[in-house]
Amino acid sequence: MKERIAIIDGLRTPIAKAGGNFKDIQAEKLGAHIVQELALRVGISFKDYDEIIIGNVSQPGHAANVARVIALEAGFPDETIAYTVHRNCASGMESITSATSKILAGDGELFLCGGVESMSNIPLMYGEKMTELFAAMFKAKSISEKLYTLSHFRPRYLKPIIGLMQGLRDPVSGLMMGSTAEILAQDFGISREVQDTFALESHKKAEAAIKAGIFKEEISPVVYDLKEGKVMEDDDGVRFGQNMKALGKLRPFFDRKNGTVTAGNSSQVSDAAAAVVLMSESKAKKMGLEPLGFLSSYAYAGLEPKRMGMGPAYATAKLFKQTSLSLKDIDLIEMNEAFAVQAIANLKAFESKVYAKEHLNRNTALGSIDTNIFNVNGGAVALGHPVGMTGTRLVIHTLKELRRRGKNRGLATLCIGGGQGASMILEVE
Repeated sequence: MKERIAIIDGLRTPIAKAGGNFKDIQAEKLGAHIVQELALRVGISFKDYDEIIIGNVSQPGHAANVARVIALEAGFPDETIAYTVHRNCASGMESITSATSKILAGDGELFLCGGVESMSNIPLMYGEKMTELFAAMFKAKSISEKLYTLSHFRPRYLKPIIGLMQGLRDPVSGLMMGSTAEILAQDFGISREVQDTFALESHKKAEAAIKAGIFKEEISPVVYDLKEGKVMEDDDGVRFGQNMKALGKLRPFFDRKNGTVTAGNSSQVSDAAAAVVLMSESKAKKMGLEPLGFLSSYAYAGLEPKRMGMGPAYATAKLFKQTSLSLKDIDLIEMNEAFAVQAIANLKAFESKVYAKEHLNRNTALGSIDTNIFNVNGGAVALGHPVGMTGTRLVIHTLKELRRRGKNRGLATLCIGGGQGASMILEVE
């Protein structure tokens, strides 16, 4: 990158368990809340923004191009253009890197980017037989034709297709995301106990962070029940007092017989939104703004879909090659915990010279990650993983934690369903 991108500020909603507090708030409403709140806090006139870019995976049918709907509902003028991006789990990062490309190309100076997901509202769908029946009913012109068509109805036609489960299945490998995690458990010999221990630590760290008020710096509370005056201020997926006994009671979810991946050592299905304001470093200086931090480089990488969880290793290897950086230059690492085993597998892959040679086109290992700088306030196993939003959350949290620690450079990285990875180098002054 010829110039760093200034991230002026960032903000997110609390992360709510799917089917919980935010179940009645559609994605566009959740996104509009955080976009408006951030823009007001930054204080730049809404009319000065060149574009709004929002990442979203399960785009709502009633709000096509949800980014545009969010922009208008947040109070941006009709002239403000907006579009939605989708790179599965990295959609919230894709919005930021899409704006980065535009800024560096001179195609706009001021962008508001982010990610949103309402996993509560991913719809159920009718199967092929039922949709064919509906189509035939619409075509039937007379009452007799309609009755004849209706006589072909069978109760089994009403069995729904669960949109969430369909979205969590990779169409190329045919595997559920959790099944790809089971493959990593076998590849790296990672036991159920090791996964549960990692999950426990994620909850403990997140619990401590909530009690210390660390996430307050990045969360904008949401009123989720206006009539009752109910406000959500903290992430509600974290299990206070979590223990190994409780985790051990959970059955493997994806491979009932021989599996190790459970609901307890996997990321949670969640609802949330996050946003950041971007401009070039030179423009920020010209405007006299003190950014939260900077994006200095990024990389996306592709890999085998059925081992999609290894995306962070692939993307970070590519990023280090682009920048000549190494792990010794990194002060903080935020890696999304899609599954405990996926994060553990990456820790093992980073320090393996054999893995580097066989998979990353490197003669040396990426290096051993210091767990004292890794997901220091917990990760998605405890907090949740609203897929379109997570990438933006990682960026915001990395920068704010670097500032809290008085450190300079962080790595934010995640795996991407379908066989990709994303990594970013983020810096603060």
